[in-house]
Amino acid sequence: MTMKNPPQPGELVKHECLEVLNLSVTKAADILGVTRQTLSNVVNCKSGISPDMSVRLSKAFGGTPDIWLKMQMAYD
Repeated sequence: MTMKNPPQPGELVKHECLEVLNLSVTKAADILGVTRQTLSNVVNCKSGISPDMSVRLSKAFGGTPDIWLKMQMAYD
């Protein structure tokens, strides 16, 4: 059964990854190897999780790239 109104995956990144680990967007962007603006767009729900970003998120915060992409597809 699918959720009627799934959250944008950027919210999960913000609340469950950055806040839990006490990381700023700037520091997390450095860890992920992306620009601060790119990560800011994701956590502020202005852009989605790309395949490249899903790989980066899985390496940095866990889960699999597939899970990150499935969350994005469910939201879309």
